[in-house]
Amino acid sequence: MQFSSGAAVVGSGPNGLAAAVTLARAGIPVTVFEANDTIGGGSRTTEFVTPGVRHDVCAAIHPMALATEFFRQFELERRVEFVVPDASYAHPLDGSAGDRAAIAYRDLGRTAAELGRDGTSYERFYRPILSSLDGMLDLSLGGALLRWPGDLRAAAVFAARALEQGSPLWNQRFREASAPALITGVAAHNVGPMPALANAGVALVLGALGHASGWPVPVGGSQAITDALAADLLVHGGRIETGRAIADVRELSGFEVKLFDTSARALAQIAGDMLPARYARRLRKFRYGNAAAKLHLILDGPIPWRDERVAQSATVHLGGTRAEIAVAERQVARGKHAARPYVLLTQTAAWDADRNPAPLHAVTSYTHVPRGSTVDVTETVLSQIERFAPGVRDRIVGHRVTTAAALGEHNMNYVGGDFSAGEVSLGQLAARPVLAADPWRTPTPGIYLCSSSAAPGPGVHGLPGWYAARSALRHEYGLGAPELGLG
Repeated sequence: MQFSSGAAVVGSGPNGLAAAVTLARAGIPVTVFEANDTIGGGSRTTEFVTPGVRHDVCAAIHPMALATEFFRQFELERRVEFVVPDASYAHPLDGSAGDRAAIAYRDLGRTAAELGRDGTSYERFYRPILSSLDGMLDLSLGGALLRWPGDLRAAAVFAARALEQGSPLWNQRFREASAPALITGVAAHNVGPMPALANAGVALVLGALGHASGWPVPVGGSQAITDALAADLLVHGGRIETGRAIADVRELSGFEVKLFDTSARALAQIAGDMLPARYARRLRKFRYGNAAAKLHLILDGPIPWRDERVAQSATVHLGGTRAEIAVAERQVARGKHAARPYVLLTQTAAWDADRNPAPLHAVTSYTHVPRGSTVDVTETVLSQIERFAPGVRDRIVGHRVTTAAALGEHNMNYVGGDFSAGEVSLGQLAARPVLAADPWRTPTPGIYLCSSSAAPGPGVHGLPGWYAARSALRHEYGLGAPELGLG
């Protein structure tokens, strides 16, 4: 079957490329338009600080790369080399909580054994989730939330655990600091006050993956995932044009189908009066959340963690106890900068040594700040790292800070530094960007939203793009989903 005018995809992040690959595999001529000179959006790896040392621009560790349905069908693990640390993430503690870090190993039993009096309670918290993991992933990442759960047991377990950790009951299960801190560090991947149902859902999904498939490090950085998607697209006849910002949908008049890996409000602006007024108003009301500011470091050796076991993990959550992190996140929600903020840090040299020349270590970190912030977070972030790794400042040989405002300028989807392309709250998970059985399809024939502003939301999993492309194939071409594997 021949298709004449084909499809345009605006944006080359993981979602845009996932959409383009899916369409191209179905025989649709596809052109991807990227405003920047390089593709990948937040999934890029560049010599960001100094020549010869490669940092991930945004995403660095990919818990969903080996577990979610699009990448499973795409057989990403056969295309990109991943190294999976035994320790998925670490959470240093200090003071009255002790100087021993909490470590989340892939082995749930080993994790529990190191959590003292709360070990059994922690294991009982995650064990039912792991036994229903496929059903839980289908519930949380399987598309629009406006549908009946495929696995009622998984839905019941997920709901019970989310209500517990997303409410004032979140401390009832635990007696010490380590186990709740471990859960809170994962929950804080979502920017927002705690406890909250959306944050609890993040902790359930990412935490369970940490005890199942692990949190893998892509060798060569996040760029390796982008390159694998782009290579498949080109092999199947797709095209990529960089340096091509699309400001008006009429620029794409030669394409019968248009998919937008843009924020919801950006789609409303680009499509203009081609969208029904009521629908466009709903897109313009889509809320952005608070933001991230990043600090990239180059060290002359590994981070000198007080608890040496922290070096076993590529991902480290800094911020102290659950109570401390909750205070910091509430301050950000009120438009303030926390004096002792939550910091997410990645240290990948032990698993991807060729990314930078020895003995240098590329370290990436970010902290939460109010949206649009122009504050330089270097000192507050370094203070939090130094708190758990005394002497780290003495090892810094280069650094670069990116404010939230600058992050938004660099990536148009990250409005004001909101890297989720829209607040991740319970309401905006159910209606992302609108409450619908097919939230990727707009009322205008041929126009689709395929970004993190659409269900199921943020993360390097390609799912919004995959779902949008499948919807377009069904509605515009009368086609089913194509095979994606290497064969």
